[in-house]
Amino acid sequence: MEERRTDRTGTEERNTRETRIRLVLNMDGKGEAKVRTGIGFFDHMLQGFARHGLFNMDLDVEGDLEVDTHHTAEDTGIVLGRAIKGALRDKAGIVRYGSAILPMDDALILCSVDLCGRPYLGYDLRLDREKVGELETETVREFFYAVSYGAEMNLHLKQLDGFNSHHIIEGAFKAFAKALSQAIQYDRRIEGVLSTKGTL
Repeated sequence: MEERRTDRTGTEERNTRETRIRLVLNMDGKGEAKVRTGIGFFDHMLQGFARHGLFNMDLDVEGDLEVDTHHTAEDTGIVLGRAIKGALRDKAGIVRYGSAILPMDDALILCSVDLCGRPYLGYDLRLDREKVGELETETVREFFYAVSYGAEMNLHLKQLDGFNSHHIIEGAFKAFAKALSQAIQYDRRIEGVLSTKGTL
């Protein structure tokens, strides 16, 4: 069985005509983040994700923001998902599942993840503003969809309460951070991977 590592780091790059992205993600960090996407609100969300998940993140993004924020948010999600997958490698010894119900003022957000090797997004956030800051709110779903497919995880986000779009989105990013942080923890009782199939 692979040794229990404390240096689970994923490095990913993506270069297209729409975006240029480089990410270094340490899953066993202290919540330190350097994030530069060109979208202030998106930076704030990703910094919150890193801080509350205790992940270290160094992210540089150059996107076609003269078009809109869609490509930047979606491609960042792809890269983040792939970095998570790369950092965890064969997932030996981890508990695999994580969940959180997180309050953010008026918002109450549920997030559950399964690092199962199968991509799926369940998404139920009700955002009634076109933008928060410069981020189009419809791109929030695209980001989480891309993360779930890049990481090959089941990812469910459900809004239990709330009306302020800023709080709902921020609650979703933080709930995802807490659920993912839980799912990657080691349990000494687990030999190999936590699956009857023998692989994740």
